[in-house]
Amino acid sequence: MRRNPVVCITGGSSGIGAGLARAYAARGASLVLVARREERLRSVAQSVPQAPVELVVGDVTQDGVMEEAVARARSRFGKLDVMVANAGFGVSGALDELTVQDVQRQLDVNVLGVVRAARASIAALRESKGSLALMGSVNAYVAFPAGSAYAMSKAAVRALADCLWLELRPYGVSVTHVAPGFVDSEIRRVDNNGVFQPDVPDPIPAWARMDADVAAQKMVRAIEARKKELVLTPLGVLAVWVARHAPWMLRWTLALSGVQARPEPNKD
Repeated sequence: MRRNPVVCITGGSSGIGAGLARAYAARGASLVLVARREERLRSVAQSVPQAPVELVVGDVTQDGVMEEAVARARSRFGKLDVMVANAGFGVSGALDELTVQDVQRQLDVNVLGVVRAARASIAALRESKGSLALMGSVNAYVAFPAGSAYAMSKAAVRALADCLWLELRPYGVSVTHVAPGFVDSEIRRVDNNGVFQPDVPDPIPAWARMDADVAAQKMVRAIEARKKELVLTPLGVLAVWVARHAPWMLRWTLALSGVQARPEPNKD
């Protein structure tokens, strides 16, 4: 690991993003955290008092936010070593129940938000011969009923990571596609409009979820090792293996199990 890395994390106010902030801070990193909720960003910053932290309050779907984040990293810390494009959420529902605007919202955050983070950071990462990490999902490989918008967005992130690995390799920049399974986070309690619903319980049982800090430690090690891909959680690794080597088995298992996506949280 390089000394005193400068790391930018989008979606840094909760869940995996907050876990990554804690993991990198423990390694002596300086942080640039990007998210929409200022009070949550400040809470994460207070949880890592040993780390210099720059906060950027903004939405990755808006032009200029990621350029500001990279500029702040360079201005305060002189460089950028790692960009983690982590911000995302999930739209659920059968396609004929969703509007085109629902799907557009999903792609704006999960795909174009990642594109904005990558484009804004490439020049700085070339200078530092740094690392770019794109947060995908096991759902890039495994599609569930009523999960078309989310699975489609994460499949696009996986394809983007494959392309960028080839494009940036000659410049000494590593690209890591991170594909988590079920991790403790707020993503399953965010409605189709991207609004957090605190009273909605997590539909995934605790035994199937990985602690966000444990997941973040594994992600940081994979990024430091400049791995091309990390698939996370035992269940996620199994699901991806089956999707790659016996896709017919996965399709029939899902078809016969009656698996359904989480219902959309009540917005009232």
